[in-house]
Amino acid sequence: MSIPTITSLAPLLDRLFYEAEAASGATLAAVADLSDADRAGMMRSKTAYRDLYGRLKDAPLAVSRETGSLLYMLARSSRAKAIVEFGTSFGISTLHLAAALRDNGGGRLITCEFEPSKAARARDNLSAGGVIDLVDIREGDALTTLKSDLPETIDLVLLDGAKALYPNILDLLEDRLKPGAIIVADNADDSPDYLSRMRKPGSGYMSTAFADDVELSVRID
Repeated sequence: MSIPTITSLAPLLDRLFYEAEAASGATLAAVADLSDADRAGMMRSKTAYRDLYGRLKDAPLAVSRETGSLLYMLARSSRAKAIVEFGTSFGISTLHLAAALRDNGGGRLITCEFEPSKAARARDNLSAGGVIDLVDIREGDALTTLKSDLPETIDLVLLDGAKALYPNILDLLEDRLKPGAIIVADNADDSPDYLSRMRKPGSGYMSTAFADDVELSVRID
């Protein structure tokens, strides 16, 4: 029996998670002058978020280990072949999703990153993991980069970029989501408009909170 890709990536992922955890102090220091209310407001404002992101441009902003495992299991169990990720950062979540694609026999992962230096770091990490051939990294504003050249049908979406843009990103992808498509939104509590949309009766989705600040949704129409 062949070794699952996610298992072979364990040393790389352990290092990246360790680095992300070690950087958490610097990340908090970058926004130490902001009140909790100010930080929350910046997460929910499309304009103000750019200032917040500028403060955190060197921060890994990684998913948790548990969310990473969840992403791999969801993509693997659904036999996903076409995945779109909003928010690459250093590529930790991307590695989990690409590993699932490899173990599913191949596919395509489109991922977006606004900060060029982070896209470069992600590209290096995906190359080190041997999965870069499965990943299309698009630099710049996702509202532009996701307007074209998308798969005809999308099996899974990860939302983990600017929280205020979650509804806008969904607008770009929604027509291509197949019935049963999975949408994972990290830090979804910072996007109340998105939560309201996904949980509204008759929205075309079943949606529920899962783990720590993750919203897990399934397209049912």
